[in-house]
Amino acid sequence: MSALTLEAADRIAAAGRKAAAENGTAMNIAIVDGGGHLVYFSRMDQAWLGSIDLALKKAKTSVLFCMPSSVLGEMSQPGGPVYGIEWSNDGLVSFGGGLPLTAVDGSIVGAVGVSGGTAEQDVQIAQACVQAL
Repeated sequence: MSALTLEAADRIAAAGRKAAAENGTAMNIAIVDGGGHLVYFSRMDQAWLGSIDLALKKAKTSVLFCMPSSVLGEMSQPGGPVYGIEWSNDGLVSFGGGLPLTAVDGSIVGAVGVSGGTAEQDVQIAQACVQAL
């Protein structure tokens, strides 16, 4: 896969919704392409409205920096090498729930961002999404 297709994004989001339902948590799931542009968004019934923006920004953060959003969070702590980076790019989210989507050849074709539970739950659901790629 050299580009993220709508069909793949739909499959990824479906896997995330399934994992979230099994977990008993309503989630917002955003999938962006390699440029950080929204390809697919899914809001489960009763998912927090405030988490819509968080899911999108987690995905954007992950794809723009080619790493999980939580890794950027570790680097942006006070005294860290990129402290304050959350204020760049019209706002980033630097805690768990954003993961890159990697093609077989190792290139990053997009990212998924999940929000609606604890950071740990968000990461768990994002991992289920990545596995569906």
